[in-house]
Amino acid sequence: QVQLVESGGGLVQAGGSLRLSCAASARIFSSYGMGWFRQAPGKEREFVAAISWNGDRTYYADSVKGRFTISRDNAKKSVYLQMNSLKPEDTAVYYCAVRYDTNWLPTGPYDAWGQGTQVTVSS
Repeated sequence: QVQLVESGGGLVQAGGSLRLSCAASARIFSSYGMGWFRQAPGKEREFVAAISWNGDRTYYADSVKGRFTISRDNAKKSVYLQMNSLKPEDTAVYYCAVRYDTNWLPTGPYDAWGQGTQVTVSS
């Protein structure tokens, strides 16, 4: 089974930037769709961004459009989330996810998840 490990979270001031990374342990990474989700305390998990297997299609939640950028490097078996102009409401645990099936939809479902990385944005 593929394992996903997120990194890059931390504490940042409003208006600052962070770059999250997700490293996958998989024999074939390039065949999989990837997504980023987040969950704030007391709230449901929400979709943030997704990217197709070859990176030619990307999708974003309305709340992050123009501020976040998803990308992937299949040679490194990694997916990234560049977060700019961060706001306090971006504070959450961020998770990356993988879809194994040949059919893939940006908002889900997904088949495996990482452990999450905490992002905290101060006012």
